[in-house]
Amino acid sequence: MSIGIALLPRLLLVLLFFPFSALDKVLNSKAAVGQASQTTATPWIAKLLVIAGFTTEVVMSTAILTGFADRLAALIMAAYCLLTALLWKQFWRSPEFRLKGPSAARSVFWDFLKNLSVAGGFLLLAIGANGSGFRELWTHPLGSTHPYEVSRHSELHP
Repeated sequence: MSIGIALLPRLLLVLLFFPFSALDKVLNSKAAVGQASQTTATPWIAKLLVIAGFTTEVVMSTAILTGFADRLAALIMAAYCLLTALLWKQFWRSPEFRLKGPSAARSVFWDFLKNLSVAGGFLLLAIGANGSGFRELWTHPLGSTHPYEVSRHSELHP
């Protein structure tokens, strides 16, 4: 049961990225490259951004789910969420953005905030709720939190 409890929050955090967003980049690659083209006029750079996004989503999600270098993977995913919010969720650029009344850009605002919130979840995974994992991340970036290891304490007190 403790393995399921440890797996569930990790699964909920990465579910958006792996499999769904990664699969969307494969199934709708032209649209993904089109979206990436919003930040660069060079087609091959847009394609490279999509490949980098796909790779990040699959590799880091897998690391988080397996517990292999999961702190670093969560930190990378937090940065990825922040970067995608800043590059593709620029609600402030829309002249029609308003918090009250009709606003086509308000949905982009909510997407921006959701990206920030997911980044916060990944940061919690990377450094812990009280920041105690920061030192471990800094000194052993490829280390694991060993999320599925049954502790001796839980064996003694079921």
